[in-house]
Amino acid sequence: MSEIKHNTAPTQVTPRFDLHKTVVMVGMMGAGKTAVGRALAARLGVPFLDSDAEIESAANMTIPEIFERDGEAFFRSKESQIIGRLLVEEKGILSTGGGAFLSQSNRQMISDSGVSVWLRADLEVLWNRVRHKDTRPLLRTADPHATLRALYEARVPLYGQADLVVDSDGETAIEDMVDRVLDKLATRPDVLEIT
Repeated sequence: MSEIKHNTAPTQVTPRFDLHKTVVMVGMMGAGKTAVGRALAARLGVPFLDSDAEIESAANMTIPEIFERDGEAFFRSKESQIIGRLLVEEKGILSTGGGAFLSQSNRQMISDSGVSVWLRADLEVLWNRVRHKDTRPLLRTADPHATLRALYEARVPLYGQADLVVDSDGETAIEDMVDRVLDKLATRPDVLEIT
């Protein structure tokens, strides 16, 4: 009599995520805030929000057009209003513009209502990602690389105040970057519970 064999391969259990606070992606232009943020939101099954897209939608203008017509100070004021609204409307993943985290009031608002994740990339990774794009109003200068370097040097100390830091090396696939962010978020059960 032959023995009946049953398939005893372990079944893969998909983790369930319970997001308690909005995760705010911060960092330089080209760090991957939108790409990683969108993939993270999909993995968690929560809304993806983009402060720049919300500003453009509200103004019915592109960010470069807003900068040109109204100036950076006006843009930063609207950016703060939008971030404040998005933080309280619904829990999700919020991608912010590169300059959003520079404002002390924005950092406080984010800390009070969410958690900030700095996607830290070195200058050359950022330059390789942004140098062929003309959608960055701050880089519309005679020497965009020097401008990016100056922005980088000025902003890195402020990004360093983020709640969590995840390195973005320019070679890691987006899904693997999501794993890195989830690993960091797992250290904060007040933000994300994984069951």
